[in-house]
Amino acid sequence: MISKILADELKIKLWQSEASIKLIDEGNTIPFIARYRKEATGSLNDDILRKFEKRLIYLRNFQERKSQVLKSIEEQDKLTEQLRIFIKKTKTLAELEDIYRPYKPKKRTKSTIAKEKGLKDLADLILEQKTKIPFSEIAKDYLNKGKGVFSIEEAIEGAQHIITEIISDNPIFRKYIRKITLKLGYLTVNAKNKDEISEYEMYYDYNEKLSKIAFHRILAINRGEKEKYLKVKIDAPIEEITEYLNSNIILDYENSSDNSTSNEIIKESILDSYKRLIAPSIERKIRNSLTGKAEDRSIIVFSKNLEQLLMQIPIQNKIVLGWDPGFRTGCKLAVVDKFGKVLDTNLIYPNEPQNKVEESKKIVLDLIQKYNVDIISLGNGTASRESEQLIVDIIKKHDIHHVIVNEAGASVYSASETAADEFPDFNLGERSAISIARRLQDPLAELVKVDPKAIGVGQYQHDMNQKKLDESLKSIVEKTVNIVGVDLNTASITLLRYVSGINNIVAKNIVKYREENGVFKSRKELLKVPKIGAKSFQQCAGFLKVYESDNLLDITTVHPESYQTTEKLIKNLGYDLGDFKANNNDLKKINFDKLKNLEDNDFKNLSEELAIGEITLKDIVNELKKPRRDPREDSLKPILRNDTLEIEDLEKEMVLEGTVRNIVDFGVFVDVGVHQDGLVHISQMVENKFVKHPLDIVCVGDIVKVKVVDIDVERRRIQLSMII
Repeated sequence: MISKILADELKIKLWQSEASIKLIDEGNTIPFIARYRKEATGSLNDDILRKFEKRLIYLRNFQERKSQVLKSIEEQDKLTEQLRIFIKKTKTLAELEDIYRPYKPKKRTKSTIAKEKGLKDLADLILEQKTKIPFSEIAKDYLNKGKGVFSIEEAIEGAQHIITEIISDNPIFRKYIRKITLKLGYLTVNAKNKDEISEYEMYYDYNEKLSKIAFHRILAINRGEKEKYLKVKIDAPIEEITEYLNSNIILDYENSSDNSTSNEIIKESILDSYKRLIAPSIERKIRNSLTGKAEDRSIIVFSKNLEQLLMQIPIQNKIVLGWDPGFRTGCKLAVVDKFGKVLDTNLIYPNEPQNKVEESKKIVLDLIQKYNVDIISLGNGTASRESEQLIVDIIKKHDIHHVIVNEAGASVYSASETAADEFPDFNLGERSAISIARRLQDPLAELVKVDPKAIGVGQYQHDMNQKKLDESLKSIVEKTVNIVGVDLNTASITLLRYVSGINNIVAKNIVKYREENGVFKSRKELLKVPKIGAKSFQQCAGFLKVYESDNLLDITTVHPESYQTTEKLIKNLGYDLGDFKANNNDLKKINFDKLKNLEDNDFKNLSEELAIGEITLKDIVNELKKPRRDPREDSLKPILRNDTLEIEDLEKEMVLEGTVRNIVDFGVFVDVGVHQDGLVHISQMVENKFVKHPLDIVCVGDIVKVKVVDIDVERRRIQLSMII
């Protein structure tokens, strides 16, 4: 029963599992179920529900594969009741395929050729191990020139090929060999050319136990092998494996004599079976399994980093000058207003080779004064360090700060179809500068336009299954967008298509409707948009906020299906519905004590009176208490700078404040304002405490204090410690 398996795996109640399956099968999205069907699922969150859905798909496919295997074996008239039970009890696809292996239609092998020559009975006699007659005598009966068996040696060799395949096809043997290889085997890596310089030199003579190897090393080794710098193999415990096979195949193995008629033939077959058929297959499966687990781990880290980056607090109501630095091609500038609208663009050449410093200063200062720029958003790419020196010199007499923004993916976005549609009248450089400015104003709205893999918060992202990575990162973007919510009247097509229940066609229809009819005045108006029916409206409405609406509930996460109940609640608590109009400028002056002071008994009574679940009721009350709250408010603001620092200025033991830019398995990279992120190794994060993973300590975007441990100016490397 799939619901029971999922309940056990995810440690949830059976009724929660059954309810979740029902909701998913009814076509509800994960964000919708997580937020608006808490009563049904027992408040299962987005993360658990996504794991649940992924496993549900896997288990259903697994059950379908079991049915196919059973049908195939039954059609061959080889399905026994014992085999049927065995297949039904399998828990993994690898086990199932091992069982099916002997029954799977095969290509022509040495074994099938031997069977065609009539040597199957000879092989069976050898495996029976009952005869005392030498097989050199027995094999004479199987000589057949017509079938190509000309000698005793050829007959025995053919029989051995059949025995070899029988051993190889045994699922119990394969399971044991896979298990003991993982437990006792080693991954051995050597250089193809030891004299060749590469980033993989640490693996030129490398050996580590399979059970202990770190996941990030697996992906690095895979890449070195793919780029033809490394040779990789698995060294299995051959003695233990052959001893196991001998003892399970040779009758009374411990007391048997090597001189017995069949023992030597069987031993040779066992060794051949393992080396030629089993070992390559097991090695392939183990390496695929290790790679899969390493990919899953890296995807988890990548996804967590991406989520934290997308959840960074927006710097709102500021006029921003976006600065995309460069040398030969110049520095691209773009000024955007408080709403992200482009006011002006320009191009300056303060750096090599033009060195038009004074001219550049004047252009920037004119833009600042003309548009009352509040803050400069500087990309951290090429020429960022030189540009920051110029910025500091320009703003030192003005009340303006600058922020270093991670510009990863800005060039990808600027060359995309999305950017061309959004800014058809601007060139690539101008689009990039606009993106850098907007990233400061609203990181989420801007970063969703960029392929998540290009944002630069992952590790080995090009060395893993791209489909699996894309699906995972897309689900993180979808989760984040729906947690934050979207302004229906300003959201781009790209942002809208991540909203629950909205696909690309519907997103385009919403923007088109907005352009033709003006801003939306209510959530209900969504029903006028082509392709939005009752079901899609149900899935998306609660995540779309309409700040131009007269109804306060249209700018909260309260779902329209709960509006009537919410209005009854407001009246029940003695408030005037007019107080809760969205355009009420005195909203902050409302006394929310009646909402804040509700206790568990109050919720229980109100729940019964209003015929609504307590969990949903509490969510509604929380929204009414803070109707315009942005969930990103809890994030730390970026560091605003008005000075500059060079790597040459750093000294050992210097304590600095920096921003966590990226998290990997072995540590975190921190921006301390010198245009080269420093590494805090996992061992330098917490004193006298084992850290399982850096994500347990910090998040992307966190502001941390670090101490400089070592500086390598020539190689542009900085070692930091969070142990001050």
